[in-house]
Amino acid sequence: MKLTILGGGGFRVPLVYGALLGDRGEGRVTEVVLHDLDAGRLSAVTRVLAEQAAPVADAPAVTATTDLDDALRGADFVFSAIRVGGLQGRADDERVALAEGVLGQETVGAGGIAYGLRTVPVAVDIARRVARLAPDAWVINFTNPAGLVTEAMSRHLGDRVIGICDSPVGLGRRIARVLGANPKEAWIDYVGLNHLGWVRGLRVAGRDELPRLLADPDLLGSFEEGKLFGVDWLRSLGAIPNEYLHYYYFNREAVRSYQQAERTRGAFLRDQQAGFYERVERSDGSALELWDRTRAEREATYMAENRETAGAGERDADDLSGGYEKVALALMRAIARDERTTLILNVRNRTTLAVLDSEAVIEVPCLVDANGAHPVAVDPLPGHATGLVCAVKAVEREVLAAAESGSRTTAAKAFALHPLVDSVNVARRLVEGYTAVHPGLAYLR
Repeated sequence: MKLTILGGGGFRVPLVYGALLGDRGEGRVTEVVLHDLDAGRLSAVTRVLAEQAAPVADAPAVTATTDLDDALRGADFVFSAIRVGGLQGRADDERVALAEGVLGQETVGAGGIAYGLRTVPVAVDIARRVARLAPDAWVINFTNPAGLVTEAMSRHLGDRVIGICDSPVGLGRRIARVLGANPKEAWIDYVGLNHLGWVRGLRVAGRDELPRLLADPDLLGSFEEGKLFGVDWLRSLGAIPNEYLHYYYFNREAVRSYQQAERTRGAFLRDQQAGFYERVERSDGSALELWDRTRAEREATYMAENRETAGAGERDADDLSGGYEKVALALMRAIARDERTTLILNVRNRTTLAVLDSEAVIEVPCLVDANGAHPVAVDPLPGHATGLVCAVKAVEREVLAAAESGSRTTAAKAFALHPLVDSVNVARRLVEGYTAVHPGLAYLR
């Protein structure tokens, strides 16, 4: 089975390949094709993967190419993890937004809109090529903003594109762990959009254990989200929000922290990863060891500004292991082998949330089998959550419309409608600022 990884020179590709190395049995991936526009990054990642594969006799064969069509032909699965504009683009997204006093995070607020405007045209081109060159392939999208990009691609690939994210997995794992439950045996009642969802229940053997967590202040304050949001706020909500909702609930504090930071997250990752690729190119030593050290630093500093704002301290060691590669592998196994499972995924709504239309991509538990991912029926969201979900989905639709039409006016409307952008004038200045620094937004007229 052939897996094509778009963004194959990306830093986290070894996580995906490492998961493949541990997979056994019929229907496993035997061929991995890495595609990237940067041949140097491809070379570095290929070296890391070669070291990973060395002790494994039947490791999937790895090839690398800068030709997208060659990479897609004959693919059974396409894993998309591209970054349009690179990490410099992310750093610019943050800088332009913060100069206007609004959030520039890569998936939330102004930064997420800018990233989406750059990425959607490229993702749509990829979707069209997949439909032409590998019509039977399944596309697993991890490209951010994951829900928005998945929806853009679904207009050309239908249900054969599925978005994944490691945030709900990590959240469910932390809640189960603090409750003394096995995450593999727990049903997580999670619903929302990508980076905008809530755990409303966690069932073990048919019993909802979340009320026990919410009733115990010491237990509730003992894990990442309890420290990040505060016990009182979580008990007020009656649910555990995805960590990215910290940008909404504590927006003023988050913006101030980002403005005061020596470097934004994007600038930190840009410099860190540039250093990694340069060291691999210069060194004859172990590329895998260099990658491991760099990854450990990356994970330890994740959402550092938010945790500092909340006084949450360092991340727990158990939270540093990532997880999206496990979701990707479980998804591929379920489809390729009809190994039925339940995963929290980004899929078309159908009739799951009545407040959204059937084509809207949402993030919910899904039953997965050889025919793809099928969203599970969920209870309606409470009013406060419904308002946020509908507002942000409306913004995503304006981003898609702007990407399709090339309209600056529509792009400005997307910024202005976002709950974290507080002025139409700010929205217009954001469009001017982003088009000035991003060549990928030259299509906006």
